[in-house]
Amino acid sequence: MAEPLNKPAVLPRTLSLLGSTGSIGLSTLDLVSRDPDAYDVVALTANTNVALLAEQARQYHPRVVAIADPAMYQALKEALAGTNISVLAGPQGLVEAASLASDWVMAGIVGSAGLWPTLAAVRRGATVALANKECLVCAGELFTRDVTKSGATLLPVDSEHNAIFQVFDFDHAERVEKIILTASGGPFRTFTRDAMSRVTPAQAVKHPNWSMGAKISVDSATLMNKGLEAIEAYHLFPVGVDQIEVLVHPQSVIHSMVQYVDGSVLAQLGSPDMRTPIAHALAWPDRMVTPVNRLDLGEVGRLDFESPDLGRFPALRLAREALQSGGAAPTILNAANEVAVEGFLQERVAFLEIPTIVEKVLDRMGAMPLRSWDDLEQIDSQARSLATAMLA
Repeated sequence: MAEPLNKPAVLPRTLSLLGSTGSIGLSTLDLVSRDPDAYDVVALTANTNVALLAEQARQYHPRVVAIADPAMYQALKEALAGTNISVLAGPQGLVEAASLASDWVMAGIVGSAGLWPTLAAVRRGATVALANKECLVCAGELFTRDVTKSGATLLPVDSEHNAIFQVFDFDHAERVEKIILTASGGPFRTFTRDAMSRVTPAQAVKHPNWSMGAKISVDSATLMNKGLEAIEAYHLFPVGVDQIEVLVHPQSVIHSMVQYVDGSVLAQLGSPDMRTPIAHALAWPDRMVTPVNRLDLGEVGRLDFESPDLGRFPALRLAREALQSGGAAPTILNAANEVAVEGFLQERVAFLEIPTIVEKVLDRMGAMPLRSWDDLEQIDSQARSLATAMLA
């Protein structure tokens, strides 16, 4: 995509937070709470956490709140009795909340459930802080087409893409040789395949460096997360598939790099805290003070790097192959992975079965084009059905 226009920040900036009770939403509100006069919260949404959503609503006074689970509507309505806050529910409620006028939208809903609310924000031309990678993974060309048509601005929030965004020369993209996405390697970086066959969901969600939700943590453990990020990077930055590299960097200090034709490599560094990239997007095109721990390279002492092991972590290979295949392959990959990860978290399948299920679904469905949003819904549904049938 082309570089976003440098729109000046006007304060107070109106905000909508999609996924306000998740880790990204909580980090965003932590920053907002430190300068409340600078922000006016318009909408908050959550999946099922009624108690926390109601607490946030009473603190930040949005016009609207939405809960994804329709069964939670009455509980949320009662929790906000006596306020003038409108309550919505269900997938359509999330879309309505995202459609409300606001300057800036945090797209922090995990998984494909975040696609339609984020698309609603894009279609009204908002500045969208994109923490939901699935929008670009499962619908990259369709999604970016709508971004261009509406004049919306995408600001990447994933630490890796935000890092690239900060050091990428959009005015001279032809001078970029490659972008390098760094990966911590996850909690099983040094495990053998045999050891990984016995890992539990509790082990998989315990990331060594970052505090993240369960699904993203499992994706990080399989390295699927890095594969999804490679697909996302392809749609965010004007580079070819062969210009995207993944490098394991256990310390998570260098968040990603851009290599130029003269041999220069520019990197963005910082402590592993999601409030840094969120703050960059929240204040963009300016910068804001954050409470994150300052990076002390003397204390870190060393920075290690290694190539990813595609034998032990085949999910990264599958994602790269899907990106190279194009069409609906990334859509199928993402849908099958979401089902397989949920199956693992429910202890229905083993950890190593996650990429196996994904590969089987990709093989079963084969190559197919992705021409429209209707295509996307049908292909996504078919992939999920096939993956669900493979769960033990």
